[in-house]
Amino acid sequence: MPLSIAPGQAVFAAIDFESAGVTKGDTDTPIQIGIAVMTGLDPATMDSFVSYLHTSRPVTWQASQVHGITTADLTGAPTLLSLWPEVKTRLGGRLIVAHGAGTEKRFLRAFPLHGFGPWVDTLQLARRFWPGVRDYSLETLIAAGGLQAELDAACPDRRFHDALYDAMASLLVLRHLIHHAGLSGVAMGKWLSPS
Repeated sequence: MPLSIAPGQAVFAAIDFESAGVTKGDTDTPIQIGIAVMTGLDPATMDSFVSYLHTSRPVTWQASQVHGITTADLTGAPTLLSLWPEVKTRLGGRLIVAHGAGTEKRFLRAFPLHGFGPWVDTLQLARRFWPGVRDYSLETLIAAGGLQAELDAACPDRRFHDALYDAMASLLVLRHLIHHAGLSGVAMGKWLSPS
C-alpha cells in the first residue's frame, strides 16, 4: 500500500493478539487474534475476524486476570499457522494498524517473509498528535475521544484486552487522530514513518 495516498483512499487492517503470559524460561505465545479492516475512514466498511489460538502452554493466572481467557477456552482452537490463508487475505496489501505494534510484529514472525506493512502504530501517533492525554492506553484514548459507544456497538459483549475489541479500538483511535489532527487529505507519507 503506497504512502503517497490520503487516508481516505487506504485500506487499514488493525491487528491485536492476546497472549498466554510469560513464564520463567519460556517465550510468550499468542492465544487469541483479532483483525478489523476499514476502507478509508468509513466505519460502515468495517469487517472483522477473531479466533482463539491453540497453544501447548497453559494460560498463566496473571494473563487470564487481564484478558479473561483460560486454557479451557482454547480447546479445539486452530493454530496460528493454520490460519495463514485468513491472515494473509485480511492483512495483505493493507496498512497494518496496531497499538504498540511490537507484540503484533513479534507474533507475526510465525509467518516468515510475510511482507505485511507498512505499519501504523496508534500509540506513537497518539503521542505525536494528541498531546495532553492522561495516558496513552487504548482505554484512555477511546474515552478521551468519546468513542466508547461506537466501539461497544461494533463489538458487543466484548471488552478491552479482547483481541477483536482492541483491534477495533485501534481503528477508531486512528480515525479520530486523523480527523483531530487535520490529516484526512494529507498523503500518509508526509506524517507517517514506515516501520
